[in-house]
Amino acid sequence: MNNNITTIAFDADDTLWVNEPYFQEVEKEFCVLLEDYLPQHSVSQELFTTEMQNLHLYGYGVKGFMLCMIETISRISNGTASMQLINKTIDLGHQLLQKPIELLEGVTETLDSLKGKYRLVVATKGDILDQERKLKKSGLQNYFHHIEIMSDKKNSDYQKLLKHLDCEPSNFLMLGNSLKSDILPVLEIGGFAAHIPYHVTWTHEQHDHNLKHDNFTELERIDEILKHLSC
Repeated sequence: MNNNITTIAFDADDTLWVNEPYFQEVEKEFCVLLEDYLPQHSVSQELFTTEMQNLHLYGYGVKGFMLCMIETISRISNGTASMQLINKTIDLGHQLLQKPIELLEGVTETLDSLKGKYRLVVATKGDILDQERKLKKSGLQNYFHHIEIMSDKKNSDYQKLLKHLDCEPSNFLMLGNSLKSDILPVLEIGGFAAHIPYHVTWTHEQHDHNLKHDNFTELERIDEILKHLSC
């Protein structure tokens, strides 16, 4: 790892705290609600199709997910679904917005070790209000110099972040669970990236590629990054 690293950014969902398992729990309940129209696996496929069609409009997060569930109901029921079914779906979304924040193992210890030695940043996608809520409930906000809630995580988004931070790519390290969003774009602009796989990954974020790069590090746990830095 480059000893010139000055700024370390962390993805939030499924890197700092649990997220995707909650979405999958809600999706399973949603599929059960609609099994009178389609088998559960088909409902799941229809929901994913709706999400991908609307991603450029809604972005990432619970609210977009709720809208996609409602649109999926309308489509597969041909507009005949009851308001009771719609209301149950809205309730599922509200439950998702009120899930507890469960920090992943090693997060607090890692941030304790890095604070004061590096400029720490959160760089995450999602709904602004929901991500702010989760960060506040996590109790981690005081560790971070800057919070960036991004509409997407492409090369240009990271370049914009680095410009705001007045940070060169060679001084920047990104940690996250998604190769597609957290790792590849950072490597492509000349930064450093460490992948921390999570046991559950949203289909849209999955990337089956054996990545080899001089600026890339594969970890099993977040606290393993300490061995690669001058802490």
